[in-house]
Amino acid sequence: MSSLRRLIRSPFAACILASALVFLCIISLRRAGSLESPELAAYDWYIRLRPDVSVSDSRIVLIAITERDIHNQGRWPLADGTLAQVLEMLTQYQPRAIGLDIYRDIVVPPGREELDAILTRNRHIIAVTKLGEGGSDGIPPPPVLQQTDQVGFSDIVVDRGGIARRGLLFLDDSDRVAYSLALRLALLYMRAEGIRPQPDPANPQHIRLGQTTIRPLEMNDGGYVGVDARGYQFLLDFKGARRAFPSFSLTTLLAGEIDPRAIKDKIVLLGVTAESVKDFFYTPYSRGLQTDQQMSGIELHGHIVNQLLRFALDGNSPVATASDLHEEAWILLWSMMGGALGLWVRSPWRFVLLAVSGLLLLALTAYVAFLSGWWIPLVPPALAWLISAAVVTAYMSNQEKRQRALLMQLFTKYVPNKAVAEIIWQQRDQLLDGGRLRSQNLTATVLFTDLSGFTTMAESRDPQAVMDWLNAYMEAMAQHVIEHGGVIDKYIGDAIMAIFGVPLPRKTDAEISRDAANAVHCALAMERRLRQLNSSWQEQHLPTIGMRIGIFTGPLVAGSLGSAQRLEYTVIGDTVNTASRLESFDKDLFALDGLNSPCRIIIGEATLHRLGQQFETQHLGEVSLKGKDQKIAVYGVIGRANDSSGNVIQEDR
Repeated sequence: MSSLRRLIRSPFAACILASALVFLCIISLRRAGSLESPELAAYDWYIRLRPDVSVSDSRIVLIAITERDIHNQGRWPLADGTLAQVLEMLTQYQPRAIGLDIYRDIVVPPGREELDAILTRNRHIIAVTKLGEGGSDGIPPPPVLQQTDQVGFSDIVVDRGGIARRGLLFLDDSDRVAYSLALRLALLYMRAEGIRPQPDPANPQHIRLGQTTIRPLEMNDGGYVGVDARGYQFLLDFKGARRAFPSFSLTTLLAGEIDPRAIKDKIVLLGVTAESVKDFFYTPYSRGLQTDQQMSGIELHGHIVNQLLRFALDGNSPVATASDLHEEAWILLWSMMGGALGLWVRSPWRFVLLAVSGLLLLALTAYVAFLSGWWIPLVPPALAWLISAAVVTAYMSNQEKRQRALLMQLFTKYVPNKAVAEIIWQQRDQLLDGGRLRSQNLTATVLFTDLSGFTTMAESRDPQAVMDWLNAYMEAMAQHVIEHGGVIDKYIGDAIMAIFGVPLPRKTDAEISRDAANAVHCALAMERRLRQLNSSWQEQHLPTIGMRIGIFTGPLVAGSLGSAQRLEYTVIGDTVNTASRLESFDKDLFALDGLNSPCRIIIGEATLHRLGQQFETQHLGEVSLKGKDQKIAVYGVIGRANDSSGNVIQEDR
């Protein structure tokens, strides 16, 4: 249970929570449609970046009525007789289908009889109609073709912003099914190849052309949100759009200057490209939505027809989209990875580098997926990646600021050594647990000091003078603790408690032994310093004092103690009690083998075993310490041991 609570309070859990919240916000924005526009812009970007598709022989030919053609004819719209002449010439070139993308619902004399005759005589000519929308009655087809299969609607589906990205195959208004011009022309062409539309075996509601099933676009496919998906729509891929279809002007056709082989067995689209007629559309290639970047209506119909033929004859697949569940899982993945970036990367430069690299990887992945026929989200995962990384980074920075403040509050006065403080900060995860120091079981050496005769001296002195005197003494002794790698746990009146082997646990016996030796070296340094202080005080006619030191090595528990408002770092355990008892043991015992010293240093047997032959000691016997049932062996420290040459062994710092 404690491990579970620790996990819940860990930065990892906070990272998961923050990333999940960012994910929910992104999904909410996406479902509200706020990200639809940039997602559609990403789709356009994929199309523009895609390598050009080579076309060996176009199946589609355009007969374009230009401004010059209208000027040559001297009128607009063209007379029915002129259209009849054009259609007659085209049929002689034996195309598989002719698409008449010019409305002819009213008579434009002269020549209506000739036009009606050629329309009814040639079943491969498809005339256009415009469906009614928003209360409009639309534009009906030529009356002679009413209720025949030689009619196709020319309506183009455009997104907000006026860009055409979707093709429409047919609409069902419950009374009848209306076919698009592009579908009518494609079916006529495929009929000569022996291909007819079939229901998909897995889903009979879907149309199958050749070996390719065209799944109808749904309201939330790809980057769309709640789009009007009525009828049977599919995504336009505009493959080969950089290469224009073969195109001839009306004047060129009427002059008989077109090679019949350029039209034979092709689909011919006859329509207007003159700017004065305004039959133009924006496409994904219209980057700035400028007028000169528009595509004419007959060219756009040509691309829709071409895509249908590629489905049926070349085995091309429609642009596929993932399910809502898979798309949201994709966004969640990037949100979590962004959170991981914020959790583990602390260097600002590395963070920026990895954040940008992540965006490039995401864009490359989405682009490669598009080249493989899949439209996967780009903008939502990119936002999730960046925002999660930023949120978690901000959280971690705040946590680190609080943790650093806590560690500095606990350790600054104990560990002024910047190198040690930096090590403590680097290993903070081992020390902190939910805003407190994590309790640690470790082996360390505890040193207690106390003054002899201080109470008597203090009684006869001015309190301020005593305080100044005591501060000078404490400052001198504390410096030795710090120099020998110890941590001052607390000052207790005229006593000092220091620990060697914290706050970072020692992992080897060698490290524990080094702490024990450092504690004894520190005690001897305190003794030397006390001799100097006593000599100075004696010259100043001030009282001199003695000092007792107790040292013991063993297991203890280190951690923070106190309330949330005030915490202190400390250690507890029998080792602490034993060191304290060694310091106060037999207060009258100062002379060790006749050694005249103002400082008595007593250590326990557990500490002695850690010292090797570094120090000269005197066995004081098996003694009973206050509050302890079992006797322990105690030893007095006389000084550093001599080597075989008589030299004193130097202290190993």
